[in-house]
Amino acid sequence: MIAYAIAANPMQEQLDKISQSLRAFSLKLTGNNDDAEDLFQDTALRIITNADKYNQGTNFKAWAVTIMRNIFINNYRKKVRRGLIIDQTPNNYYINSGTDTLTGNEGETSVTFRELAKLVDTLPDEFRKPFMMAFEGYKYDEIAEELGSPLGTIKSRIFFARKKLQKLYEDTYRERA
Repeated sequence: MIAYAIAANPMQEQLDKISQSLRAFSLKLTGNNDDAEDLFQDTALRIITNADKYNQGTNFKAWAVTIMRNIFINNYRKKVRRGLIIDQTPNNYYINSGTDTLTGNEGETSVTFRELAKLVDTLPDEFRKPFMMAFEGYKYDEIAEELGSPLGTIKSRIFFARKKLQKLYEDTYRERA
């Protein structure tokens, strides 16, 4: 099934047993056969190279799925930072094309991106900076390192920034209604 340069071992056997379900999960995550196969191969490589980190007697499939999900999330975040996310619809629209899709929105409200940005700008710096970095795709630990704050502090500031923005949005929305 899977060709490895390493001699057969229990880790390979376990991987062979779950390879079909891992492939299906990778296809579900990516929505594309080529990307799914790449994700599966990256996951298989990571599993084999980190075999010493697996705790015998624990759920191997859950461990493998967690590895795959983390690889997918990290790859997605890298693509977001580079602006390379492509919609998987048949027309392949570029999501990060720079167009203002919220203008003229016929949804519940007519809040534009600029109005939302103004709400973000009202946040104190201690909340706005980590929130914006998270919005731009940085990981929590990267934000903590950049701002010189503990990881827990960064997580709570982003959480509270979201809560404050929700409240500001609700207050603004109620005023319009």
